[in-house]
Amino acid sequence: MKTQFELLTVRRFLPLFLTQFFGAFNDNLFKNALVILITFRLADEYGLNAQLLITSIAGLFILPFFLFSSTAGQLADKYEKSFLIRIIKFIEIVLMVLTAAAFTFLNLWGLIILLFFMGAQSAFFGPLKFSILPQHLNENELVAGNGLVSAGTYIAILSGTLCGGLFILHPAGRTFISAGVVGVAILGFISSLLIPKAEPSVPRMNIDWNPFRSTMDIISYVRPNVIVFRSILGISWFWFLGSVFLSQFPTFSKDILGGNEEVSTLFLVVFSVGVGLGSTLCNRLLKGKISARLVPFGCIGMTAATLLLYFFSLTVPKTGELAGVMEFISEPGSWGVIFSFLMLAASGGIFSVPMYALMQSRSSDEHRARVVACLNITDSFGMVLSAVFVALMLMFKISIINIFLIIGIVNLLITPLLSRLARDEDGH
Repeated sequence: MKTQFELLTVRRFLPLFLTQFFGAFNDNLFKNALVILITFRLADEYGLNAQLLITSIAGLFILPFFLFSSTAGQLADKYEKSFLIRIIKFIEIVLMVLTAAAFTFLNLWGLIILLFFMGAQSAFFGPLKFSILPQHLNENELVAGNGLVSAGTYIAILSGTLCGGLFILHPAGRTFISAGVVGVAILGFISSLLIPKAEPSVPRMNIDWNPFRSTMDIISYVRPNVIVFRSILGISWFWFLGSVFLSQFPTFSKDILGGNEEVSTLFLVVFSVGVGLGSTLCNRLLKGKISARLVPFGCIGMTAATLLLYFFSLTVPKTGELAGVMEFISEPGSWGVIFSFLMLAASGGIFSVPMYALMQSRSSDEHRARVVACLNITDSFGMVLSAVFVALMLMFKISIINIFLIIGIVNLLITPLLSRLARDEDGH
């Protein structure tokens, strides 16, 4: 295969790519529409604290990854994967029809419950998405495939988030969102019908339905495999770092740069594009070889980007009124801030994609889906920990830009650990 984008023309990859793209888009379309609706309407109508409710909703969406990932991994190893994906995507259509009804009748508690079930649906899809790739792709295509999936996921998150916020505020917004979530779910199901079969890895396995015991079992299995375990920790660290930055874009834009929500959206776009660029660049740099040698460079790049971001942020003057995008980019230092975010995200893509490929290739066929389930659990833990970390920093009156700087310094400190991953992988 001459270029990684040729994977988008073959049946063993394109239907899966589209299925995961539509799923990520729908999650964020629904979630952001609900957040905006709560902020500007439902919180007042129900007499609730909007900020507390939105924080609770974010936690509620992540909770299923803790509860169901280990079970999802076992099911993905036991049964034929494309069949399971189709079941999950059909369930998504049912959930989205109910969501459309809840949006139509403005049923807040119904929407919150359905968001939990959407999180559960995503938790069951995750192990299937990543464990099926090595069954459909050649080893020299894994980096390319993971790069495209990573890029597609961030673009889907960006698109869904923007559309959710944009359409829900329209006079006919609830109708647009209702039609959108159902339509996208149907597209996801249709694309799943074209995913080729992927035979079960352990068809005779007995499912352990106890989520706590099965979670501990898979962690116990993963830990002795140094390459896989460190890859999982490295990926989860990137989700921690990314969550800190993404969650604080609005506050950073307003308090540090004097920008409005347009500037915050600009940073979201730049970050998503940057991850996409870095993720797709990986395959070109590694020439299709599964290797961790780029990981330390990605790590150093992220730290360098946070340092640049810190210094460029100090050069952007704040005016009395919050600046829009056009006013912001006319200020000295603004392009430095934009470049810093682009560099941070691109370095993150270069940092994380090789570890996805390593995790998949160095896991046994019999345990691969459960290893991915372990990754989902640690990723979720990283995102929750990022929220706790930011809350503690703010409690001690540490500004957002200094929080970013601290993250960059800590990131540099873990570089030696990830350099060991590269050495261990080379000696494998």
